[in-house]
Amino acid sequence: MRAHEAGALHGDIGNRGPAWLRPPADVNALVPQLWPRTVGRTDEGVLEVGGLDVAALAEEYGTPAYFLDEEDLRARCRDFATAFTGADVYYAGKSFLCKAVVKVVDEEGLFLDVCSGGELAVALAAGFPAERMGFHGNNKSVSELRRALDAGVGRIILDSFHEIDRLTELAREAGKRPAVLIRVTVGVEAHTHEFIATAHEDQKFGFSLAGGAAFEAAVRVLDDGVLDLRGLHSHIGSQIFDTSGFEVAARRVLGLQAQIRDARGVELAELDLGGGFGIAYTTQDDPSPASDLAKRINKIVEGECDASSLQKPKLSIEPGRAIVGPAVFTLYEVGTVKDVDGIRTYVSVDGGMSDNIRTALYDASYSATVANRTSSAAPLLARVVGKHCESGDIVVKDEFLPADVQPGDLVAVPGTGAYCRSMASNYNHVPRPPVIAVRGGSSRVIVRRETEEDLLALDVG
Repeated sequence: MRAHEAGALHGDIGNRGPAWLRPPADVNALVPQLWPRTVGRTDEGVLEVGGLDVAALAEEYGTPAYFLDEEDLRARCRDFATAFTGADVYYAGKSFLCKAVVKVVDEEGLFLDVCSGGELAVALAAGFPAERMGFHGNNKSVSELRRALDAGVGRIILDSFHEIDRLTELAREAGKRPAVLIRVTVGVEAHTHEFIATAHEDQKFGFSLAGGAAFEAAVRVLDDGVLDLRGLHSHIGSQIFDTSGFEVAARRVLGLQAQIRDARGVELAELDLGGGFGIAYTTQDDPSPASDLAKRINKIVEGECDASSLQKPKLSIEPGRAIVGPAVFTLYEVGTVKDVDGIRTYVSVDGGMSDNIRTALYDASYSATVANRTSSAAPLLARVVGKHCESGDIVVKDEFLPADVQPGDLVAVPGTGAYCRSMASNYNHVPRPPVIAVRGGSSRVIVRRETEEDLLALDVG
């Protein structure tokens, strides 16, 4: 990539696009793996989801907006629950959380991970059973831990020695013995972006395995006896397609489990290998179905337990992106189309980095399609950008759209269920979009659109 004074996202100057991207035979065609399961096109060529066309949805709810295919979301919950029989499947709420999604997770029988007091509040407000929750976080406050204890959260994942001391004191005061896991940093370099690789040594999460901190943490909890140490936890990163990282992580964390058994005579009953399972954002992504993931991960754990003469622990996993990511797409309206001297064509939409920061933050790639019609025009390599006063305000770096794309067209971007609404901001004082759930020919608002009145209500002068 060529250096560019405006930043790395502008380094690939020119209209070539990435080497793998080729003009499609049909610019209107949808790649099934990128879209929610009920998405297709009507006879008139309009994109539809859950039996409703997006032109009508845009008319009713406006743009930009996130559209959640509830049938797809439920099916993905069931896929993981069925594949990982005998394991506890925790939906990672940080990927996207609202009361409606919490209720779906509950109804489909999954567990729920939260990692802040706010996420815990949403889960409790939706009526999710606290005993089926896990509480993550590298710097949980005293008030957050106290609330988790008061609510009866099923397990708390310990992340530091200060947190061990903090929770131990609170548990003594409350006369409770909360179940806990030790988060272990296993030293695995996941093949993903630096900012979402979480198990190498130089990062903020967990207790180091190599340095002995993880063993020391487990011994401290066991010897003190106030907290109920159920097992160990490992999470190697996000958007991962290769299970070899999980194999190395399982080997190392089960090695620690054997070390704890030999030193203290305690064989821990649970093992959480985290989540991070990848999804398809472009045709270059090839995610494994939940059934394949389950077979590989169970084989890995069973093999490592046999090698260390350990009883197979109760397994937990934490999919978030893999459940909600493909179930949502974002719908925008085109405002301007600008050809810059044959260098690049910019298609500007009415949202941007305030509703999807991942392109700017992670150099993430997305796909897009014109959603309100089909076109017989030739494919045009374009960059879909937002309305914000920022050069890095890019939604889709490179995509083939029909050459006749014009103001007023609707553009849909798939795969936006995870971390888009969760990380959305009010940059440039732009209100955040709504989330609309669609199922069986009906639609409903599950998170309403913010308004300027909402913004002003927080500004107390």
